[in-house]
Amino acid sequence: MRRLGGSVLPLLALVCARGVISSTECSCGRNHFTCAVSAFGECTCIPAQWQCDGDNDCGDHSDEDGCMLPTCSPLDFHCDNGKCIRRSWVCDGDNDCEDDSDEQDCPPRECEEDEFSCQNGYCIRSLWHCDGDNDCGDNSDEQCDMRKCSEKEFRCSDGSCIAEHWFCDGDTDCKDGSDEESCPSDVPAATCSLEEFQCAYGRCILDIYHCDGDDDCGDWSDESDCSSHQPCRSGEFMCNSGLCINASWRCDGDFDCDDQSDEKNCTTSMCTADQFRCRSGRCVRLSWRCDGEDDCSDNSDEENCENTGSPQCAPDQFLCGNGRCIGHRKLCNGVNDCGDGSDESPQQNCRPRTGEENCNLSNGGCAQKCQMVRGMVQCTCHTGYRLLEDGRSCQDVNECAEEGYCSQGCTNSEGGFQCWCEQGYELRPDKRSCKALGPEPVLLFANRIDIRQVLPHRSEYTLLLNNLENAIALDFHHSKELVFWSDVTLDRIMRANLNGSNVEEVVSTGLESPGGLAVDWIHDKLYWTDSGTSRIEVANLDGTHRKVLLWQNLEKPRAIALHPMEGTIYWTDWGNTPRIEYSSMDGSNRRIIADTHLFWPNGLTIDYAGHRMYWVDAKHHVIERADLDGRNRKAVISQGLPHPFAITVFEDSLYWTDWHTKSINSANKFTGKNQEIIRNKLHFPMDIHTLHPQRQPAAGRNRCGANNGGCTHLCLPSNKDYTCACPTGFRKTSSYACAQSLDKFLLFARRMDIRRISFDTDDLSDDVIPLADVRSAVALDWDSKDDYVYWTDVSTDSISRAKWDGSGQEVMVDTSLESPAGLAIDWVTNKLYWTDAGTDRIEVSNTDGTMRTVLIWENLDRPRDIVVDPVGGFMYWTDWGASPKIERAGMDASNRMVIISSNLTWPNGLAIDYESQRLYWADAGMKTIEYASLDGDNRKVLIGSNLPHPFGLTLYGERIYWTDWQAKSIQSADRRTGQSRETLQDNLENLMDIHVFHRHRPSVHTACEVNNGGCSHLCLLAPLPKGYSCTCPTGINLQPDGKTCSPGMTSFLIFARRTDIRMVSLDIPYFADVVVSVNVTMKNTIAIGVDPQEGKVYWSDSTLRKISRAALDGCQYEDIITTGLLTTDGLAVDAIGRKVYWTDTGTNRIEVGNLDGSMRKVLVWQNLDSPRAIALYHEMGYMYWTDWGEHAKLERSGMDGSGRVVLISNNLGWPNGLAVDKAGSQLLWADAHTERIEAADLNGASRHTLLSPVQHPYGLTLLDSYIYWTDWQTRSIHRADKDTGANVILVRANLPGLMDIQAIDRARPFGFNKCGIRNGGCSHLCLPHPTGFSCACPTGIQLKRDEQTCDPSPETYLLFSSRGSIRRISLDTSDHTDVHIPVPELNNVISLDYDSVDGKIYYTDVFLDVIRRADLNGRNMETVIGQGLKTTDGLAVDWVARNLYWTDTGRNTIEVARLDGSCRKVLINNSLDEPRAIAVFPKKGYLFWTDWGHIAKIERANLDGSERRILINTDLGWPNGLTLDYDTRRIYWVDAHLDRIESSDLHGKLRQVLVSQVSHPFALTQQDRWIYWTDWQTKSIQRVDKYSGRNKETILANVEGLMDIIVVSPQRQTGSNACGVNNGGCTHLCFARASDFICACPDEPDGWPCSTVPGMVPPAPETTSMSEKSQTPPSQGASTSKPHTSLETTEGNCSDKDAGQNLCARENEAVLATTGEGLHVSYVIGGLLSVLFILLLIAALIIYRHNKSKFTDPGLGNLTYSNPSYRTSTQEVKIEPIPKPAMYNQLCYKKEASPDHSYTKEKIKIVEVISNPVAEKAPGCPRSTKPGLGTIVIITRI
Repeated sequence: MRRLGGSVLPLLALVCARGVISSTECSCGRNHFTCAVSAFGECTCIPAQWQCDGDNDCGDHSDEDGCMLPTCSPLDFHCDNGKCIRRSWVCDGDNDCEDDSDEQDCPPRECEEDEFSCQNGYCIRSLWHCDGDNDCGDNSDEQCDMRKCSEKEFRCSDGSCIAEHWFCDGDTDCKDGSDEESCPSDVPAATCSLEEFQCAYGRCILDIYHCDGDDDCGDWSDESDCSSHQPCRSGEFMCNSGLCINASWRCDGDFDCDDQSDEKNCTTSMCTADQFRCRSGRCVRLSWRCDGEDDCSDNSDEENCENTGSPQCAPDQFLCGNGRCIGHRKLCNGVNDCGDGSDESPQQNCRPRTGEENCNLSNGGCAQKCQMVRGMVQCTCHTGYRLLEDGRSCQDVNECAEEGYCSQGCTNSEGGFQCWCEQGYELRPDKRSCKALGPEPVLLFANRIDIRQVLPHRSEYTLLLNNLENAIALDFHHSKELVFWSDVTLDRIMRANLNGSNVEEVVSTGLESPGGLAVDWIHDKLYWTDSGTSRIEVANLDGTHRKVLLWQNLEKPRAIALHPMEGTIYWTDWGNTPRIEYSSMDGSNRRIIADTHLFWPNGLTIDYAGHRMYWVDAKHHVIERADLDGRNRKAVISQGLPHPFAITVFEDSLYWTDWHTKSINSANKFTGKNQEIIRNKLHFPMDIHTLHPQRQPAAGRNRCGANNGGCTHLCLPSNKDYTCACPTGFRKTSSYACAQSLDKFLLFARRMDIRRISFDTDDLSDDVIPLADVRSAVALDWDSKDDYVYWTDVSTDSISRAKWDGSGQEVMVDTSLESPAGLAIDWVTNKLYWTDAGTDRIEVSNTDGTMRTVLIWENLDRPRDIVVDPVGGFMYWTDWGASPKIERAGMDASNRMVIISSNLTWPNGLAIDYESQRLYWADAGMKTIEYASLDGDNRKVLIGSNLPHPFGLTLYGERIYWTDWQAKSIQSADRRTGQSRETLQDNLENLMDIHVFHRHRPSVHTACEVNNGGCSHLCLLAPLPKGYSCTCPTGINLQPDGKTCSPGMTSFLIFARRTDIRMVSLDIPYFADVVVSVNVTMKNTIAIGVDPQEGKVYWSDSTLRKISRAALDGCQYEDIITTGLLTTDGLAVDAIGRKVYWTDTGTNRIEVGNLDGSMRKVLVWQNLDSPRAIALYHEMGYMYWTDWGEHAKLERSGMDGSGRVVLISNNLGWPNGLAVDKAGSQLLWADAHTERIEAADLNGASRHTLLSPVQHPYGLTLLDSYIYWTDWQTRSIHRADKDTGANVILVRANLPGLMDIQAIDRARPFGFNKCGIRNGGCSHLCLPHPTGFSCACPTGIQLKRDEQTCDPSPETYLLFSSRGSIRRISLDTSDHTDVHIPVPELNNVISLDYDSVDGKIYYTDVFLDVIRRADLNGRNMETVIGQGLKTTDGLAVDWVARNLYWTDTGRNTIEVARLDGSCRKVLINNSLDEPRAIAVFPKKGYLFWTDWGHIAKIERANLDGSERRILINTDLGWPNGLTLDYDTRRIYWVDAHLDRIESSDLHGKLRQVLVSQVSHPFALTQQDRWIYWTDWQTKSIQRVDKYSGRNKETILANVEGLMDIIVVSPQRQTGSNACGVNNGGCTHLCFARASDFICACPDEPDGWPCSTVPGMVPPAPETTSMSEKSQTPPSQGASTSKPHTSLETTEGNCSDKDAGQNLCARENEAVLATTGEGLHVSYVIGGLLSVLFILLLIAALIIYRHNKSKFTDPGLGNLTYSNPSYRTSTQEVKIEPIPKPAMYNQLCYKKEASPDHSYTKEKIKIVEVISNPVAEKAPGCPRSTKPGLGTIVIITRI
């Protein structure tokens, strides 16, 4: 620490106080001047006469600031601050005075064209204007307009922009906090899901991260209140928050824990021998005592220090003998200024004074400047020189020696200096500082939960990536526009584009705490540090070719920085011996740069232009810097740094993040001054970088060149050149090449990962095999034949495999496993053996998991490890249950015997030494490793000491290897002697099994090699003489030949388990469940049934809402019922009658269908509350079911639904399971509420309890003399005697999610089918009942009078849409069940209509913006209109003229087309606001529609759009639906705002309200005496009497998204008109009207001549390449190719095309269907005048509506809610504006010479004169030149 004025003479100078600046005020005595407080809080006093004497006495010039010095020489300029400079330097653009006074009042310098003129006269680059940097010096280049915020941004009060979703998010993102002002207080707090944990500030993290020892929340709230913290390492102390700190920091007086818990409950701390104890009790390093720095914070380490060495004086001061500093000018002035005389003679060689000195005489002897002071000569020097000790001579000042004088380069010259900049930088106007060329710099920083960008010079603040877990380290690749970050919660390294897109994983395995990250932008490499694994690694930018670069003598590496131009890496390590190191980028030439005065060296950055490095120390609260070799180390900032974390440098500024202040700060990199806060109130700022091309200068040479240096894998730069390197574990085969695979490596499991240590290389670094979803790996084995590694996982209860490099990962076995702890591969016959300590079994399968079978299931008590010996045919396993033992048996389970049973506690790992025929094992209880011969004899202890808890064991070569849980290490020793012990890896948690992968396993020839030993399934090795035996998959018996297996299970249990279906064979002596391997995802499988005849299982899934079936081997999967299901709780298969029955507690129905799902029928629908279990008795014709609704009961009916009776209705709670005992003629049921299994006879009598209590029974079944049931509480299947309930046993346990169960015996004969042959004569369903059978029809269809046959569909039914479906409800039957019409690809269906002639449904889908049609049975779907639609709300079919009408609310039009979509035409497009429903009355020629726009109305027009009139426009809100009653000639509509249904006659008269209170009706229809409507609020279809409005009835309830509804009935589409016969003779469109009909043409020509005269077909146009294909005119009724339809329409209702085809004689009217020779001229004139009048009228109406729309309608002023749009569905519908094609406004049919050069009789030329600007000339058409108001049609006959 520098002392300023440490004099022992109190009169001359006083050191007043030591302390912090802010708290110190200095005051000196009379006749003294008080210097400024130093940076270290010291005060200095000097005699008052020394002020303004031109001498730096204070050391900081504070005694000379603001003084007017004596005159300068005539050659010099006198600065305002008293300084003298050369006059030639005035107005040269340089601030030579240092107060800018030499540059004031200068004539303005002429700036160049590409320069900006500052107000102070400077010129700067134009590019620097408004770049956020004060380049002028007076900030005049930054007086800029605020940029506009985009639509997705929020403008803060200070004008800055932030992301819109940051507004009111609880985080202060605006600097002024304005984004969190005026926020609604009732914002609901975010709730986390069940699988998440909520941090203290509301963020959700995965629950598995709670109490895992990592600070995932960022505020340690996920690690508080944890009873079992993950332990810290040895030598560390755990804070209450979970943070691990150095143990020596406990009770050191410094708060190192976030919660200060390291300083609680401390006795007076005892400092170690190498520490000094402060007065406060705190311990600091002994070396810091008397080092000039206040390390104790109370200065006690700097008290009573001897004055060792001289304090440093300022360069222009003199050091007195007593240690005092005085100004140089006071040397040899004849005054004892030092106080000890050391500044005068005789100590100094002072020139004797004559007393006659005068500046006029020889310049007073001065070399440069001379002045008289107190009658004596005083010499001074020019600027750039300093006075020498003789007081006369001057010496050039080396400005370059003063740090920071120039930003980058400095060249000294005599009396001056020159600053210069590195490549990529330019000198600023001050001629000293350098500015980086290129874009504005951006600070990129990690904020834990996101990565953000901030512009340091202004308030721009944007989000780059969000929704991150815990982003810590960060770097970027500027030229590739990539950002990389590490996530210490996910333990992953990720990358994304710099625009935030394309997020992907780079490194996802083997990371523990990746705290530092650095990108080599020249050689495209990624380096990172990991303080968890204590490594520095490198990889390509995509994560490939990963290599451990440094691993030795690393403790906790943190920050990392690269210098690719020099080929070096720098990193910090904050372990027990904190240090900063560097090495070459290939890991060579490693050296320590700094290892003193370091505690927590967190951040590190390199200043490439300044050739220095900077780092922060969070414990020491300092920012330091040094040269790149560690020399010239210096503290830049040592105060005001609570907890700095990361640092970056740019130009002359440092930027750093601070955890404590949660801010980003900046300061000058040379002085540490000009500190400012860039951003504060951040979430948790971590790493920071300056995003700018000059931070990654491209000047460096790529040492590896274009071809990767010729390396096959990694090319890493070294000191001078480069090195080829191999990925971790791979050996080099030459200087450039690496081996392609590993030949031998140690394989070990570590619960969450599986690792390998290559024996091919020397470094023995462990490498994680990249595997997914490893949760708790325990046992391992391998097979070098296919390069596979196998492992068991006791968390997922599975056995998996993958190639040794992690590829080809697949699960082999994942069912019926509970704790698979041991695993062994038979590499000879490719079998997988494993032990299961949960089920107490040993099982075997093929290595691909097929043909699995149980080998040993008796007398096992927690079997652990297993090894196989294919050479001898034996397998060995350890068992560490109540009586620990080691057993052996043949590999086919024969000859089982115990070989070791004494002196065992926890026998864990096993290994076989084939050479010496020995068995080795590790015992964690005995803490030994022992061996014996293979029969158990000759037992010996190999290692009996220093084995705290051995677990895995393996042999290779001459060594034995083992893992130790407690020692957390992998060790090895000599396998024969146990000597030469070595530790391969230590500090590894959760070590499990261990193996050595190699390629030298002994080969064995066996009988199984030839034809699988003759076995049909499994061939297993056995000891000689037998050699092998055949066995079958679980549950299947071996046939007497000893080779062949039965085709499948005969007698078995089958049960549902929500996500799978399993079987338990009853053919074998043990219970083992086998999964039915259906290749489909099950979500919630509840009910289950079996067809023993075909061997198929049927099941219902209430989440997927479907019933499916598959063969018992999992093949032939198919869905049979996919619609109309809600919660199918019960299911029963009638194997005799070939039917499936089910109950649905959601719809409260019982239904039946054929086994393939066809001919589905509702049997029972009334008085059902919650039907659940169902059971059948075909022979008796009975169906039984339970109902657990409010009044629980057990009911029975015929299997056709007839004869329904309640059997039991008292003392029932939740009757779940139900079974019929045919042999015992009794019913059995399980009740989960009364906790009983009960029985009664088939009529409900003789009721008695079989079993009580049973905890929570669900499914129930019986077979032979046993009942079986599933229990939710015990998660088990149980069995008991069916008659007595006695002998209860556990069949299978540990089965969560158990649901229904069935017991099947396929050998049992089937009963008699009541329907016999020919289906009982029924056309559809034949259903049994007690006295016989009855024929039945599918739902909604009535049986004909013959009581045997059915119609294909109902006669009269409702058809309705509900967004994703179209359904029907028959009105022929009374059950009113909805049946889905299987139309494909339905997204958001709104309106419907149908055509009775062709039997088609027409519908609109506003998600796809199409109109489509399909058959009434859902088949043959096709698109009718596929373009030019926006929001098609209404649809109507004119079944007579074969036209289709629709409204488009998006475009405010009503259009028409033929039913196939051809001949499309806009009918009405003016005075429409929100047209919705539409209806037609072909017999009358009327078209009706509703409009719920600004002024709601119901209108009517002719079918051609003419004679339009408003029927109703008063007392209307939202007229949604509209329908016509053709019988009573009335219109009905629903009003969703006034909540009523009304009607009137066809003219809008005789209006009456039918129903006055409906919630939110949408659509309605009429049939017979009923009005039916859909209601959004009640989600139902309802009806009332159309005459009285009474008898209101709900037809269907609880249907989401109800839309349109229509009636399909033979009585609905009747009547005819003139268009009904031959399209009225029209070529295209025929429109019937009240008294006549007209022909019309489409808006877009379709290639066929169109005539508006009935029966007249104009000549076809000349054949072109477009029309050469044979086409049929539209009037012929054949399907035509759909014309392209224009979206543009002309003003009014008449398009230009109509005009060109004589369709515009009157408004809205085409040419009348009357014959005539031609047009009289008076008609033409009259027509023109009519059009002119109509256009004026329309213009007036538009102006009127425009003015009116500015004022709110007083009638609607009190509306507080709006009509819900169906576009606010769960399927978000995005409306994109469709580009509209240019209007087709030129049409020319010109028939020229025919191919034989003869001319036709008529030439028709149509010339359009339109009011638009002149259109481009169409080919072959004359250009219209004269703008007109009408269309002149000239027909010339030739």
